Amino acid sequence: MSEHRRKPPQGGGRAAARRGASGTPSGRRAAPRDATGSPSSPHAPAPYGAGASEGGGRPYGGRAEARRAARNGSVGGGRRRPPVDGGGGRGRGRAHPAKKRFIDYPRAGRSGARRWIPSWRLVTSLVIGFFGSLLAVAGIAYALVEVPNVADAAKAQNNVYYWADGSQMVATGGETNRQIIKYEDIPEAMRNAVISAENKTFEKDKGVDPMGIARAMVNMAKGGQTQGGSTITQQYVKNARLDDQSQTFSRKFKELFISIKVGRTVPKEDIMAGYLNTAYYGRNAYGIQAAARAYFGKDAQDLDPSQCALLATVLKGATYYDPAGYPEIDPAANQKANTERAKKRWAWILDEEVKDGRMEASEREKYTEFPKLENPRSNVKLSGQIGYLVSLAKAYVINNTNITSQQLEQGGYEIHTTFDKKKVAKLEKAVQKVRKENIKPKLRPEKDTHVQFGGASVNPKTGAIEAIYGGEDATKHFTNNADTTGAQVGSTYKPFVLAAAFKNGIRDKTGPAEQSDAQRIIINPKSLYSGKNKLKIKNYDGTVWTDKDGKEWLQANDGQQSYNPPSYRIDLREAMRESVNSAYVQLGMDVGLDKVKAAAIDAGLKDDNSMAGATYPSFSLGTSSPSAIRMAGAYATFAASGKQNDPFSVTEIEEKGDTVYRHPTKTKAAFSPEVANNVTDVLRTVVDEGTGKSARLPGRQVAGKTGTTDGNKSAWFVGYTPQLSTAISMYRMDDDESNKKRQFLEMFGTGGQQKIHGASFPAEIWHDYMSQALKGEPVLTFPTPEPIGKIVGQPVIPKPTQTEEEPEPSTTPTTPTPTKSPSKTPTPSDSPDPTETCKESDPGCGDDDGGVTDGGNDNGGAIGEPGGETSPPAGDANGGNGNGNNNGGNGHNDNGGGIFAGPTGGEDD
Repeated sequence: MSEHRRKPPQGGGRAAARRGASGTPSGRRAAPRDATGSPSSPHAPAPYGAGASEGGGRPYGGRAEARRAARNGSVGGGRRRPPVDGGGGRGRGRAHPAKKRFIDYPRAGRSGARRWIPSWRLVTSLVIGFFGSLLAVAGIAYALVEVPNVADAAKAQNNVYYWADGSQMVATGGETNRQIIKYEDIPEAMRNAVISAENKTFEKDKGVDPMGIARAMVNMAKGGQTQGGSTITQQYVKNARLDDQSQTFSRKFKELFISIKVGRTVPKEDIMAGYLNTAYYGRNAYGIQAAARAYFGKDAQDLDPSQCALLATVLKGATYYDPAGYPEIDPAANQKANTERAKKRWAWILDEEVKDGRMEASEREKYTEFPKLENPRSNVKLSGQIGYLVSLAKAYVINNTNITSQQLEQGGYEIHTTFDKKKVAKLEKAVQKVRKENIKPKLRPEKDTHVQFGGASVNPKTGAIEAIYGGEDATKHFTNNADTTGAQVGSTYKPFVLAAAFKNGIRDKTGPAEQSDAQRIIINPKSLYSGKNKLKIKNYDGTVWTDKDGKEWLQANDGQQSYNPPSYRIDLREAMRESVNSAYVQLGMDVGLDKVKAAAIDAGLKDDNSMAGATYPSFSLGTSSPSAIRMAGAYATFAASGKQNDPFSVTEIEEKGDTVYRHPTKTKAAFSPEVANNVTDVLRTVVDEGTGKSARLPGRQVAGKTGTTDGNKSAWFVGYTPQLSTAISMYRMDDDESNKKRQFLEMFGTGGQQKIHGASFPAEIWHDYMSQALKGEPVLTFPTPEPIGKIVGQPVIPKPTQTEEEPEPSTTPTTPTPTKSPSKTPTPSDSPDPTETCKESDPGCGDDDGGVTDGGNDNGGAIGEPGGETSPPAGDANGGNGNGNNNGGNGHNDNGGGIFAGPTGGEDD
């Protein structure tokens, strides 16, 4: 039999094989010393357990263990073991123990999910290693950070502002208003107020307060009053680190270790003094001494506990807690809202001092009245118009970039503005001329005090604000009159009504109540509306509009004037030219007040607190109070054939030579050229022939509109050429801080005139400024408007015995007869006393649009001179006493008043 077919010798079965494998004495021969553990034949199976140990010793403790080993691959039938060098070639030999790993993961000797569950030794090692590394990093960071120096913190950099031509306007910011004082000169009451308000554990903590941070988070989640999570030490470190004001994790991490080091190495007295000497209190005041001078006009050491509590209040954020307010930065930071916030926190701080044992209750009872504050003061470099310009640019930076108010105050920025140096000077000169020649407080103390002017010029192509007039002097008058002041715009709002009619059309009164835009009728400027005085204003369905009490609205015109009897029909161009209220109030109702509001917003007005509610017919007569900047920008949209650009004041910002911001161009298509150009064409008539004649610029096309509000509390002229749009406002308001109501005052008799109209001083300022601002500029013309819409309206001649009723508009074109009825003197029932106030529930109350006034006549001749259509632009604005076109000075009428059939009235333009 051949070798490969030979049967293996029988050795007594499996038991004998196991005994042989275990090496027990059973009469079998042991393997030779030099055996490799493999049979001589390559086809013969290895004995069970062969080669497991030297000398054939038993490798397992029993059958069960042998089976487990087999399952784990320790025998020939399981996993293959790595070959071992038995000195005899490739056969299986004696196995070596597995080499131990430094990190036993995944775990050896485990199967399935158990391999991935770390041992407690591994977890413990990792935790110890992690915290050990943190301690090492913390130790290194603690050793490397430096304690800040208060003197270094006082060296803030300047911000440099540039005119539009690249020349420097002013460098301001870092050099200002800081004086470091000793700890002993800081009142104890100030230290107590800050500790109670900001960091109750200051005297015990080591620079950071983990419990304070956690407590602040819990209180914040509950929505209650809370201290800041940062300690006074951390805030001092933050204020002192002028070299790095970035909002990054690395910066916060570094500040944490600086705070710990400061807390452990610097005396508490030095930390407190450092914090109060580096903190920003608003009003350009850094440090407690500068703040004491800015808010109370005294040295810090002379402050009483109530005043100290107020300064601790503004430390929370001057923008929202300085009672003077910062509406140019945020409308929510107005004077009223800021005062309420400041009073609440001021009282809370005093109460906390009592609770913390830092003030006696008897002492607290002395301070029940809010401390009297000084008016805000500015750097002398910010006098005149410069302060207003810088304020406007700062507001733009804070509201439109990632640069925070605190970063901006620290300085180091180069801010390039849109302001034209020459235009700013010319606008200021034009206002000063009118003020000097006409406003005489000593001569007329009851009429000529508290008179304010505001103005702004916007480039129609870009939206760049090229000039503003904010007031007499930024260091004396602190409200920027070019920004939102609350002065209503009156009839300068009517162009938005006309634009809405051209864009959306009027409701088809023959159609259903709820109509789509397709069912509306786009109208033409020659469309006819009623010019009747005391017109009943109707809803789209023909019903008379009534208020919540069921009272009808009777819309009056200026001077109680009716136009073109007996039909009373007047086209929209003439109605705009003469500022006829009844026609445009009814047009607003036909278009829909919601769409009138939308057109104003599309043009560029903001839908904020300055926008009145579109719930009363008088909304179309300008009960809203946008800023001069916004009005100039909105009219600029018409000048640009419907392309709207938001007004802006900053073109570019640089820091350390790098451009960090550039104003993006975002032009919107607010109106079609057809709509915008037709509005412009109608407004040209106002200046060429109507109430705005005093604004005419010889040789140039001008479009614009006059406006005067109810009670003669504000007057406007807004006009534009193709290159420049400018708005001028005039009003009276006592801005003395002691006057809590700060109400607008009437202007009857101001400047020696019976009544102030938009065609008087505002138009005069506009004319003087624009003639100089455009000097040397090319003469441009407006685009010729394309025909638009249909002519609606048809005059109906009533029979002598017929009661006058208002005819419904039709599509039959007609030409109105420009004949005016004689003006009449209103009876007391027609015209309430101008000083009469209305109830808050009445229409327009709160917006100064209730009531009615006589109105007045613009552009008439002087008393005794020919007036009316033939009168020159100059002369007494109210004209003479005669009637008709040539017998006195009625001239063109501006901004008529409305009257509500009851105790309150509509809008006086």
